[in-house]
Amino acid sequence: MKRLAALAAAIGSLVPLAGVGTATAATPPPTGARVQWIDRTTLAWPKGLGDPARPHRLLHDRGGFELTATPGGLTPAQRTKYPHLAGYDAYRVGATPGQERAALKGALTAVAGDVATGVQTPGVLDDLYASAAGRATLGPSFRDGRPTLSVWAPTARRVALELDGRTVPMHRDDASGVWSATGSRDWTGKPYRYAVTVHAPAAGKVVTNRVTDPYSTALTADSARSLVTDLADPALAPAGWRGLRKPEAVPLRDAQIQELHIRDFSPKGDYLAFTDRSSPGMKHLASLAGAGTSYVHLLPAFDFATVPERRADQATPPCDLAALPADSDRQQDCTGKAAARDAYNWGYDPLHYTVPEGSYASDPDGPGRTLEFRRMVQGLAGAGLRTVMDVVYNHTAASGQDDKSVLDRIVPGYYQRLLDDGGVATSTCCAGTAPENAMMGKLVVDSVVTWAKEYKVDGFRFDLMGHHPKANILAVRKALDALTPARDGVDGKSVILYGEGWNFGEAANDARFVQATQKNMAGTGIATFSDRARDAVRGGGPFDADPRVQGFASGLFTDPNSAPQGTPAEQRARLLHAQDLIKVGLTGNLAGYRFTDSAGRSVRGADVDYNGSPAGYAAAPGDALAYADAHDNETLYDALAFKLPQGTSPADRARMQVLAMATAALSQGPALSQAGTDRLRSKSLDRNSYDSGDWFNAIQWDCAAGNGFGRGLPPARDNASKWDHARPLLADPALKAGCGPVEAASAAYRDLLRIRTTEKAFGLATAGAVQEALSFPLSGPEETPGVVTMRLGGLVVVLNATPQRQDQRIAALAGRPCALHPVQAAGADEAVKAAACAPATGTFTVPARTVAVFRAG
Repeated sequence: MKRLAALAAAIGSLVPLAGVGTATAATPPPTGARVQWIDRTTLAWPKGLGDPARPHRLLHDRGGFELTATPGGLTPAQRTKYPHLAGYDAYRVGATPGQERAALKGALTAVAGDVATGVQTPGVLDDLYASAAGRATLGPSFRDGRPTLSVWAPTARRVALELDGRTVPMHRDDASGVWSATGSRDWTGKPYRYAVTVHAPAAGKVVTNRVTDPYSTALTADSARSLVTDLADPALAPAGWRGLRKPEAVPLRDAQIQELHIRDFSPKGDYLAFTDRSSPGMKHLASLAGAGTSYVHLLPAFDFATVPERRADQATPPCDLAALPADSDRQQDCTGKAAARDAYNWGYDPLHYTVPEGSYASDPDGPGRTLEFRRMVQGLAGAGLRTVMDVVYNHTAASGQDDKSVLDRIVPGYYQRLLDDGGVATSTCCAGTAPENAMMGKLVVDSVVTWAKEYKVDGFRFDLMGHHPKANILAVRKALDALTPARDGVDGKSVILYGEGWNFGEAANDARFVQATQKNMAGTGIATFSDRARDAVRGGGPFDADPRVQGFASGLFTDPNSAPQGTPAEQRARLLHAQDLIKVGLTGNLAGYRFTDSAGRSVRGADVDYNGSPAGYAAAPGDALAYADAHDNETLYDALAFKLPQGTSPADRARMQVLAMATAALSQGPALSQAGTDRLRSKSLDRNSYDSGDWFNAIQWDCAAGNGFGRGLPPARDNASKWDHARPLLADPALKAGCGPVEAASAAYRDLLRIRTTEKAFGLATAGAVQEALSFPLSGPEETPGVVTMRLGGLVVVLNATPQRQDQRIAALAGRPCALHPVQAAGADEAVKAAACAPATGTFTVPARTVAVFRAG
């Protein structure tokens, strides 16, 4: 109440507000921030909030503004821009831009009668500042060796530069809200941060936050300070960097991608592991590249919040993990004790978006991590691979006044997405960002361009891309396309983009903007992960209470396990529907592709149901990215361990794994596989290993050490409900794959990659070309449960997921020559060499649990 009384006493300094003293004195403290100041002239006011007959006011530290109701509410343009506010009332703000800028530097309270609430301000900040700020260069920039440091802080009362122990004043540009300071050459290499004096709603007062630069290009250890660093400094370029020759770019529709976490790759878990061509991991990546893999997708390698960057500060589990039983709960308990301070985390908790993570560097204290990241990119290129970065712009590690909050302590309430009550959205797991706001959208674009230009990154995978506006991702594409080798050292048009187009949370169903979701990104050339065939192949979904639910590649109907899954007739029907989903996946998830489904109906891909949504959503090959497993959820081996009958032999498990991978690798469009999956990688049944440590996550490159299965019950945090299913499996030594199955699966997968990347029919460029060349000739009521047969130009692909040999007769090919594809005929898989075709009848015979590719016709 004292603060409100002070406001009343100060009223009139900007806009006289008749009678406000009495009204303000009776107004309760504001709760939340339910009113939104969406542009210079308009407040969006929730219907029913306060007495509509009483005066509506916007109070600020120096007085207040009269508000006038706008008949009809928001304008059509405002409703289009803010669809979630379409039902709000509109009030006009009677103030000049200068008055508004002054008011935005303090607390704001919207008052109507006896109701008071805080005010959300991103919209008006964009209206006032974004036009000029959008053209500004933020972070460190250099001209003739002299650095300028710039930060956007339009609501700050003061910003000072704390540089290497001294304080330097910064100049504010009133048009943009950017504060900057230019120094001498000797600033280079110095640590700095900003002292931002700003009203922080989370603190309820004006504070001075000492914050690192959100546009940092280098950091000290543990992100304590930013460093004045020029990424063009020759000292940060490894030998040969300027003229680095990358493997030839392939179109996104042909990309074969290995998804890899740096920490999983080698014992040290560092950038330089990718420079050792003699290591088992690099030898394996090179062998995959030789077979057709084109990209390595690195899980987050930007600066994240959860790992101590100095190795001396990192904890290790305080027990002998290897000595414990395979089905024990002691491993997860022991690793859990170290999890908060160990060297392991996936890194989906961003701190600084455009600096390499320090824990992967030999020395995290300084810009050496830039040099080593570049050496990693060089090492991958030398192995025949281009580099993709997993980027996480949809949330931050923290918000408000938390010491891990960067953006929100500089411009409070702007960079984070706010819910209707003013709380920060957390549907992504953490403090959500708002790329729909101009300067957060600019940060995304600027950061991606920096990684592409300065680090020669060849592609970007957007985490939870559906929480971005489609326009933001298209702006990224446009900015990359403008990069040229002559001017920027990189061909931006060759940089690939894909992401998670999931539709959920506060942004779902285009509630706030047109999202970058699966259906909305169709036709953009930017791919989204397709969960349709993934679930059909594995069985069930990622969050099933019972992990034993079977699918096409895990024995549904044809090799049932002991789980209750309905009658045989119900299982058969589910399997045939799964086969339809897989067919749609093999087309590249094309919405308009026409085929005969398993019921004999003529359907389009979009007509096939996937949990109430269309299975087909793509407009062209390359819109959908196929995969059977990735870093999240159980590895493919672990999913099959839960789902296949426990008595399934190791050799047969390996064959089912290859078959599952083939559904992605042999589809139209790009495909992704988690690193180690071809070697039957296990995480001991852990479905969410983001903080499970090296013990559960490390890739076992030496098959003699097993495949990771049987390392104990997975962490209780996300797996305890499945422990009763897991115990008997982990205790079974037959499920710990040895060298025979591991090497067989890997070699068979490489043979499939060779076929996929050398046969042009798998990389068709248009939906029309797919419709013409690809068919499923045996689809219909009589098709074989557990078998998908695809004809693709002069090829026939048979996926036999059953435990028996199967004959598939294609009448149209009778009398035409046919033979097993020469890669498989001369390949590593002895079983597939028994596959045969009878030209006289057009019959293709394929052994059990086998994918066979034939040249025919």
